[in-house]
Amino acid sequence: MKLINPFGPKIAILKIPKNLIKKIAMFEIELSNKFIEKNLKKYVKKSINQYLLKSLNKKTNKIKIKNLWIVRQFKNDYNPIHFHNGDISGVGYLKIPKNLTKGDKKIKTHGTIDFIYGSKSFLNNSIYNHIPKVGDLLLFPNYLMHTAYPFKIDGERRSFSFNLEIDKKVSSIFND
Repeated sequence: MKLINPFGPKIAILKIPKNLIKKIAMFEIELSNKFIEKNLKKYVKKSINQYLLKSLNKKTNKIKIKNLWIVRQFKNDYNPIHFHNGDISGVGYLKIPKNLTKGDKKIKTHGTIDFIYGSKSFLNNSIYNHIPKVGDLLLFPNYLMHTAYPFKIDGERRSFSFNLEIDKKVSSIFND
């Protein structure tokens, strides 16, 4: 796990095991609760605890997957700036077209994801750009604004996203 801190909130970047990518990639729209329970829950919980340990030096046994869904995007599709509910959100990349970032040379964000926090100011970045690769799993606080940019080539960018709730003793800023 790589933990980055481009601004206030920390973002974790992990690699999803290849056998798990293959299993999830078979689904086109929705993952069944049975599949999530059997294949994903243990991996997600382990990853969340790594994230919490590196970020806060805390762990939790109370992790509830509130929702999990597949996102299929094609040429010119995008996801506008938004945030999620729960405590921790994540996105895992299952399929990426070759040359995803190709297009207008002036625009460097084709097919990428931006995380946005605060406003641009002296000695402070307000945007972190990530070029997704198959197997990337990004974990971040639910309130962290983000957007997925359109890409200009044929192909599919497929990912899964989720929102989690964790133990309020860990997520509450008033419990320190």
